[in-house]
Amino acid sequence: MLSRFNPYQECYPLAVNNLIRAGLYVIASSLAFASMGALIKQTSADIPNETLVFFRNVVALLILTPWVLARGFATLNTRVFSLHVLRSAAGLTAMYCYFFALASIPLAEAVILHMTAPLFIPIIAWIWLKEPAPSRTKWAIGIGYIGILLILKPGSGIFTFVALFALASGLFASIAMVCIRRMAATEPPLRIVWYFTLISTVISTIPLLWTWHIPEPSMIGTLVLIGALATLGQLLLTRGYTLAPAGQVGGFAYSEVVFGFTLGWIVWNELPDSLSVIGILTVCSAGMLILSHARR
Repeated sequence: MLSRFNPYQECYPLAVNNLIRAGLYVIASSLAFASMGALIKQTSADIPNETLVFFRNVVALLILTPWVLARGFATLNTRVFSLHVLRSAAGLTAMYCYFFALASIPLAEAVILHMTAPLFIPIIAWIWLKEPAPSRTKWAIGIGYIGILLILKPGSGIFTFVALFALASGLFASIAMVCIRRMAATEPPLRIVWYFTLISTVISTIPLLWTWHIPEPSMIGTLVLIGALATLGQLLLTRGYTLAPAGQVGGFAYSEVVFGFTLGWIVWNELPDSLSVIGILTVCSAGMLILSHARR
């Protein structure tokens, strides 16, 4: 007797395989981003923040432009250029804040505060897109904010003020992500990333008028590597999200905190205190809960 065909049974191994591959891509992107953060932290004492941001963008632009042009100028046609500008302004502001914080606070804490974007996205989406947040998401946001307070420890010292810049980077990153959501229906990922690098490169040249100094020849390779790692991380992350839903693989992005903690410990002997560790775990848990509840 012939057994009844079960499409779920046929598709399940493929879905699991895609999820595993997607997770590996996201973890690899997290390693690239954490390595970029470590390099920025290492060079921030010798190179101004404005120069670091500029090189991160211009190198990415040089890498992506030939790829985009190979697909033809039609790839760049857009009817929502204003949203590209808004996305770029928010993303670039997040970048300035994050790079500034990396110079002064432990790497793992800077990374996790930068990765608080999932805690802000439902709020921004509710205000801007009128998307209601499920009650479970609201609870996860509240838990995440408790974790933020444990990391910041208000009133405990000067590092609290600098850490606010890392937190601000997460807020502005969430605005950029909501912009991407608005553009997702008509704009492919490559176009979004390219316009971001182009607009960010143009804007980030302006502060160089009063902060530019010629980097030492020995630093040029590091600056190029920062831009290359940022681009690699973005491409790997995009690839991961094309293989499986963000709600399933988004949690893997928090492996960047593990890489940041490891690099901070090895290179700078940074060991977060017990409250910070609890806060980091709390924020990670809240972020993964929000991602698992997200429909898109």
